[in-house]
Amino acid sequence: MAFEIFGFKIERKNQGAANASVPAFTMPENDDGSMMVSGAGAYGTSLDLDGQYKNEIELILKYREMAQTSDCEIAIDNIINESIVIDDTRNPVDIILDRTNLSVGIKKKITDEFSTVLDLLNFNNFGYDIFRRWYVEGKLYYHIMIDENNPNLGIVELRSLDATKIKKVKQINQKDTADPKKKEVSVNSMFNYNESGLGNRTSDGILISGDSIAYSTSGLLNPTKTGVLSYLHKAIKPLNQLRMVEDAIVIYRISRAPERRIFYIDVGNLPKLKAEQYIRDIMTRYKNKLVYDSTTGEVKDDRRHQSMLEDYWLPRREGGRGTEITTLPGGENLGQLEDVEYFQKKMYKAMHVPVSRLEADSGFSLGRESEITRDELLFSKFIGKLQTRFSMLFGEILEKQLLLKNIITSEEWSQIKDKVHYKFEKDHYYTEFKQQETMTQRVDLARNMEEYVGNYYSREYFRKNILRQSEEEIRTEDVQIEKEKKEGDFDGDMTIDDV
Repeated sequence: MAFEIFGFKIERKNQGAANASVPAFTMPENDDGSMMVSGAGAYGTSLDLDGQYKNEIELILKYREMAQTSDCEIAIDNIINESIVIDDTRNPVDIILDRTNLSVGIKKKITDEFSTVLDLLNFNNFGYDIFRRWYVEGKLYYHIMIDENNPNLGIVELRSLDATKIKKVKQINQKDTADPKKKEVSVNSMFNYNESGLGNRTSDGILISGDSIAYSTSGLLNPTKTGVLSYLHKAIKPLNQLRMVEDAIVIYRISRAPERRIFYIDVGNLPKLKAEQYIRDIMTRYKNKLVYDSTTGEVKDDRRHQSMLEDYWLPRREGGRGTEITTLPGGENLGQLEDVEYFQKKMYKAMHVPVSRLEADSGFSLGRESEITRDELLFSKFIGKLQTRFSMLFGEILEKQLLLKNIITSEEWSQIKDKVHYKFEKDHYYTEFKQQETMTQRVDLARNMEEYVGNYYSREYFRKNILRQSEEEIRTEDVQIEKEKKEGDFDGDMTIDDV
């Protein structure tokens, strides 16, 4: 039995990335939040996942709602702007193959195909949006579309999929071995897709081959490892608390800000009913409650209902002080916002954003390392962690592209994929200031240690550990120095430069 979907022919045989069958007494760890199902007849298996899907979909919708709030959106923008820097002259991401043992020709082809992947994603124009969706929802799905008549052309289109309509499923195949305590376990990855949403049980959806989907997650899992969490998950409670505090402050200030009057009406010896009617007559006579209707533009008399902001009318029996009017003062300390600021800072800390960025009058120093706060340093490391995790999406797509074009084999990719790195572009001004400051400090240190070179430190140690030059940089600089010496660019009076 076979059928076609999304340009791929899906058969009953294991087309997913099945792991090698190795005897073991444990099941493989679920590290991507996928659903584990038994192997027998996987494509015909009914997946009873209604409860789990409902919870995961609700989480995704909650994350999207959080991203729309003003306080949370500012923090998210800080993270996205630090993670993705788009420049007209450079790619936002470059692939680094220095640690691989591939030939120069293969490296050139891989670099070209990576540029193709960026074009397919339209990353130069929508890099912010792609990274933002991954950060907010905690996962990304892309349908890899190819030309079945000519697959050697590579990927034709990358189509984004809604995270609420698709879920990764792992089929576990177990086989008995000679050792009753061990079994041969293999894993076949698939994806369950439902156009109407996985929370809707009107349709069971369809199972898609694992090779057809590029999948990237945040790496954060729920306690049962059956669902992926967003980096916004820890900010849910602080954000809800911030909302409640802000609402409470608004209600308190509206209710306590105005001064209200208390009218003590002398009712003498009148019976209760007549006394109450007398007070209502007095209220109607002196009460003025005009309301402006913004929809019609009319001014209405609305004296029928009494709110908590209105005056109080109280009866006073004979023998009292007669009719009296006093003032009830408004609330005090209405301008204090310490509790609001506390929960704002708590939310920022939950999102790993420096609290100093919350203050509008706080500046940012681009100078010496000593001027960089610990919070900014930790934030920079957090951004690096996000970029490393997000770049797994590039690896997923690039692998399919290289295999389709027969540039490398699957075995070769498995050997080099851990050595392939992706370098994200940084802000030019910050990078330039940082490099200049670092180089200045190294040169000053080298100048102070110049007399110890040759006596206590070798030239190789000096250049590698003080000037921080790599072996490739040492060789290149030596060649250039000799060339400039021959051309007469040096005057012969050299100190540190001669090292």
